[in-house]
Amino acid sequence: MIGSFSVGVLVNYLGRRNSMLMVNLLAIAGGCLMGFCKMAESVEMLILGRLVIGLFCGLCTGLVPMYIGEVSPTELRGAFGTLNQLGIVIGILVAQIFGLKFILGTEELWPVLLGLTIIPAVIQTLALPFCPESPRFLLINRQQEDTAKKILQRLWGTQDVNQDITEMKEESARMAQEKKVTVLELFRSPNYQQPILIAIVLQLSQQLSGINAVFYYSTGIFKDAGVQEPIYATIGAGVVNTIFTVVSLFLVERAGRRTLHMVGLSGMAVCSVLMTVSLLLKDQFEAMSFVCITAILIYVAFFEIGPGPIPWFIVAELFGQGPRPAAMAVAGCSNWTSNFLVGLLFPSAAAYLGAYVFIIFAAFLVIFLVFTFFKVPETRGRTFEDITRAFEGQAQEARAAKASMVEMNSIQPIKDPARHA
Repeated sequence: MIGSFSVGVLVNYLGRRNSMLMVNLLAIAGGCLMGFCKMAESVEMLILGRLVIGLFCGLCTGLVPMYIGEVSPTELRGAFGTLNQLGIVIGILVAQIFGLKFILGTEELWPVLLGLTIIPAVIQTLALPFCPESPRFLLINRQQEDTAKKILQRLWGTQDVNQDITEMKEESARMAQEKKVTVLELFRSPNYQQPILIAIVLQLSQQLSGINAVFYYSTGIFKDAGVQEPIYATIGAGVVNTIFTVVSLFLVERAGRRTLHMVGLSGMAVCSVLMTVSLLLKDQFEAMSFVCITAILIYVAFFEIGPGPIPWFIVAELFGQGPRPAAMAVAGCSNWTSNFLVGLLFPSAAAYLGAYVFIIFAAFLVIFLVFTFFKVPETRGRTFEDITRAFEGQAQEARAAKASMVEMNSIQPIKDPARHA
């Protein structure tokens, strides 16, 4: 939560690429603390390592989608954004497999499992210097037009990038006329109120869908459903997670963000009801255990079709260059806060409500589905500038309508037309 809220300060000072490069130091430090905690016989090292890794995770969930969105061509921005989620789910699956008892999930080797987080951080540290800085950051924030143009030519594989440069210049000129966008300004300015509301609700839709309740406690859920070796069913859910993220990768630029998000929410709501019914009836009907397992796997599949990848990268699409870092910080903090609350409260809720706990998630999913249908715009194939102008136009229309209502209310009705004449 703290890490995600610090994204805005970091990216504006260091840039997108250099920020990602620097935060790898946190991953390496946290991995070392966790990896050597048993050798040092220090519980404090383990706790501190977890805190440092948490800070790193919060920063990365803001930095990476922002960077990907800014270096991707408009027509492939959604697909590249989904690759971010693919990296996350592959990491989850690898961690689940390595955590098996016959690999690293033993009393002797668990610190090695936690320390493995150093490896991807080192790989990224070695690879990032070969990646370009965001051309949007260079041109709009640093006014380095020539460098930005060369990077675009290298990324797009063409010399003709004038259209992209023109769009960035227009955005830069507009930014120069506006005051610096802070977190408070996102909520105060009518131009940003609707997109920040959408960004927050989409992040909440990801976490309050119940997905992390399923993943954090899936082994126990599968055990309650009657699975003899629930850890393998949990890994099976991780495999489904990965497969359907790949499916989303190919669908997101065809079906669109809004459509996929609604499909995912609808499917998850139905599966939540099925999970509740099957868990309630599993003692009476043996087949209900299989229904429950199937419902969980399909639930995970629907999550990765929409609510998994889309909330992360669509936030970067809803805002221009100026407010984007602050918006990513607010969205990321919303995501991790709701993640924290679900992880903290689910065991107690499950103890009190039993199988009915998934009805709560089903209700949330229906609410988010209705919100998405009425409020979330389609951003597929649209430039950042186009999306920003659309929100500004809606804000102007709302202000005009409000002013008109105030003017109408200020006109006093004539009580006695004859006397007035």
